[in-house]
Amino acid sequence: MTSEITGRTPLFVLDPPPEPPAAPERWRFHPGEVLAAVGLGAAVVGAWPVLLMLRSGLPLEPFVMIAHVCGMLAGYGVIVLLTLMSRAPALEHGVGADVLTRWHSRGGRIVVLLVLAHGYAAVAAWASAHRESVMLALRDVLGFPGLVTATVGTLFLVAVGGVSIRAVRRRLPYEVWHSVHLLTYVGLALGFSHQLAGPDLAGHRVLQVLWALLYTQAFALLLVHRVITPLRQASRHHLRVSRVREEGPGVISIEVEGDHLHELQAEAGHFFRWRFLTTQNWLTAHPFSLSAPPSAHALRLTVKSLGTGSASLQGIQVGTRVLAEGPYGAMTAARRTRLDVLLVAGGVGITPMRALLETMPLAPGRRLTLLYRARTLDDVLFRTELEDIAWRRGATIRYLLGHDPDCLSAQRLARLVPGLAGHDVYLCGPPRMAQAARRGLLGAGLPTRQLHEERFAF
Repeated sequence: MTSEITGRTPLFVLDPPPEPPAAPERWRFHPGEVLAAVGLGAAVVGAWPVLLMLRSGLPLEPFVMIAHVCGMLAGYGVIVLLTLMSRAPALEHGVGADVLTRWHSRGGRIVVLLVLAHGYAAVAAWASAHRESVMLALRDVLGFPGLVTATVGTLFLVAVGGVSIRAVRRRLPYEVWHSVHLLTYVGLALGFSHQLAGPDLAGHRVLQVLWALLYTQAFALLLVHRVITPLRQASRHHLRVSRVREEGPGVISIEVEGDHLHELQAEAGHFFRWRFLTTQNWLTAHPFSLSAPPSAHALRLTVKSLGTGSASLQGIQVGTRVLAEGPYGAMTAARRTRLDVLLVAGGVGITPMRALLETMPLAPGRRLTLLYRARTLDDVLFRTELEDIAWRRGATIRYLLGHDPDCLSAQRLARLVPGLAGHDVYLCGPPRMAQAARRGLLGAGLPTRQLHEERFAF
């Protein structure tokens, strides 16, 4: 069933609400730029040990080659992984937190495989050169300076990789997974001296300094954006819960007030990692999108009880102090490339769409449409707010209600949104709904570059 609300221009308005100001310009890296830079760096790093071996005049033994190339690429991969998860604004706002996390996950598996391949090939090369068994070769190799600590560091990385396997991750509490993940930093520290003392960098003082500076830069980004900036924001903005409002069964909106919030440069479509300083919640930061345009004095988030963490926030009290890291995310008006815009939401995924509906710049005569998937009209969040915004802005809302599995099919979407391929589409919803919408949108001819979404079901 489809229910439609179409915005209409009133006969007269005594004091029309102004269009929101243009979003501030930010320095952003685009995904293609990041991938190109990472690929170029990998090519240079991987070619260096090959060049050294060619210059030495020694035969290119396969195991020796694998050990050297994999070792250098593993060390470089660690720098990339640290940078991707540093929460640097240029990456967060340009690439998007969900894409960065997926890249980090895939890259982490590649780095672990490279480290294991490096270790195995190094031992095999020694065994072949000295005509020893693999066990004797392993004993000899571990006798070199820094190899024991590097091996322990490798075991830590393997442990982190093990708990990050999807089947294992789902069975572990977040706090346990996060604690084990911190072993990554211990493993990197244990193996760093081996990198500098390895044959590909030893004796090349300039390269050793440059390599150390790359690691220093990566850790500096982590320290600045994951520790110093959140602490500075906490001392500057003094966030606290000012209002809690029930939106529906198991759904509440939390309004957070603070000082100098304009300095955050938050936009509709952004999310923060919220840490509510209560006995039950202070250890965990929850990622929630802004459900209303930010102001100079208040931010609003909306929480649905979907798990232990979100359920514990249902009873949050006014006056609770809050730490908010952000803003993060790339699903903002800055991604827009077309004049017409379609917003597609499902369930509590309406939160960033409600903010975008109110603030998305709209030229006269252009179309702004919201498709909202919900089971029943009673499950529609912010209904009054949405319809008021649509009336003021001349937008169209279509509620897709019921259990019809084909309501997001390509044919249905093409009928609901004429000229769909000429729209920018913003999508947010539960994984199944988002997958169906993505399949329908692309099947209806929407170019991939015009689909903007952030997936938080990693």
